[in-house]
Amino acid sequence: MPTLNLPTSGGALAAYTTRPPRGLPTRANRPFNRIAYSAAHVVADPLADADPWLEPALDWDATIAYRRRLWDLGLGVAEAMDTAQRGMGLDWTASQELIRRSLAAARGLPGALVACGAGTDHLAPDPSLTVDDVIAAYEEQVGFVEGEGGRVILMASRALAACARSPDDYARVYDRILGQVAQPVLIHWLGEMFDPALEGYWGHGDHMAAMDVCLDILNRNAARIDGIKISLLDKDKEIAMRRRLPAGVRMYTGDDFNYAELIAGDAVGYSDALLGIFDAIAPAASAALDALAGNDPETFHGLLAPTVPLSRHIFKAPTRFYKTGVVFMAWLNGHQDHFVMVGGQQSARSLLHLAELFRLADTAGLLADPDLAAARMRQVMALHGLES
Repeated sequence: MPTLNLPTSGGALAAYTTRPPRGLPTRANRPFNRIAYSAAHVVADPLADADPWLEPALDWDATIAYRRRLWDLGLGVAEAMDTAQRGMGLDWTASQELIRRSLAAARGLPGALVACGAGTDHLAPDPSLTVDDVIAAYEEQVGFVEGEGGRVILMASRALAACARSPDDYARVYDRILGQVAQPVLIHWLGEMFDPALEGYWGHGDHMAAMDVCLDILNRNAARIDGIKISLLDKDKEIAMRRRLPAGVRMYTGDDFNYAELIAGDAVGYSDALLGIFDAIAPAASAALDALAGNDPETFHGLLAPTVPLSRHIFKAPTRFYKTGVVFMAWLNGHQDHFVMVGGQQSARSLLHLAELFRLADTAGLLADPDLAAARMRQVMALHGLES
């Protein structure tokens, strides 16, 4: 197995020898007993004649090929979400093309599950906006997704957070949009740790008070809601909300710190999944969900437990930069030919962070080809002026 020198927290280099990979699957063996979406990243086009901070340029073939891999593993694709750098480099124009292409690719694959983010990100947040402005922006994006035949994930709105004056403004927007949808949607409550512009969402800085507002909306519109994904990185809050959901409304965990136990559930219930980390750990997630479907919780936890330290590292504060780690994993594992991101976000994490990610991914058995991964890690070291 290859050995290379990696930086440590003390400012030195230390030899590290990789381990053999775990031999995880490339295809699902049977249907799962949980709905599991992976929020999928996008692959930038490194040769595009575009300003990477201002103009998103995607390698469409590689981007769709990665989604085919997720579908092969039995995972659904949550499209054009924050993992795809929505609001951090991927604008609404590019998102429309991404949604269109992803839905087209899924149509040729039996059982391929796709849900698409619809928000208000083409509307610049400003306190001078009105609730009607936000409603119109949501209507435009929901109309596009449904017009393409897609299922909607109703994304949290920076514009609404900027202009709402009370919880009643949130209720007015969501009641209006949910009253128009063609099929049940997923609601996405994205916490401020993922996006600081969403602090105070639902009209309260306190999450439990905000939860009450959200649950009131869910109860009024339950027939039009498939489920809610909450991304608060707090398992107790998720469980508390899960136990209060109206009948027929699913909880989709967005907790990239505690996903294993939330998916496994307890005597009262469980969470389905809509997770960014499933992009980075897709083979392990697929194998674990297969084990759970086979009534083998010991194997389920055995497969996911080593991935949790990796996920907590990738999603460490500032959490919004987790996309860098997700794309780095895809590059280490040969799913794309470069470590270039939309918006230049490959620079959002330090070399020390990437080195620790490499070690944790290896410990979890998630480096499919350690020789390739080590060679690519050496390239990153060299870029930083270090011999590995």
